[in-house]
Amino acid sequence: MSASKLDLLQGTLDLMVLQTLAAMGSLHGYGIARRIEQVSGDQVLLNQGTIYASLVRLQQRGWISAAWGTSDNNRKAKFYSITKKGRKQLAEDAVYWQRLSSVMGRVLALQEGSRNR
Repeated sequence: MSASKLDLLQGTLDLMVLQTLAAMGSLHGYGIARRIEQVSGDQVLLNQGTIYASLVRLQQRGWISAAWGTSDNNRKAKFYSITKKGRKQLAEDAVYWQRLSSVMGRVLALQEGSRNR
């Protein structure tokens, strides 16, 4: 991965996968990866190993389910869908990441020499 691409913090990819499935409906792994890359403006590049590790983790937690189907190019593919438990987790994680992002924004906006009086 080149320095100009974003290294994902632990847990962020899982959240991106859950959000993608919540927004787009059932998708296969390749489709999920391409959608995340597209939405990120190609700031995030995902290889097969990375996306499938996330999918296995999410399935083990019961946050997504999988079923075999046929892809657009007529190949057998596993399609993933977010579960009710996954939607609950997505809602909780989204609140956490929005809070963290807000705090980081405030900390990074601190001016040198400024004090909170």
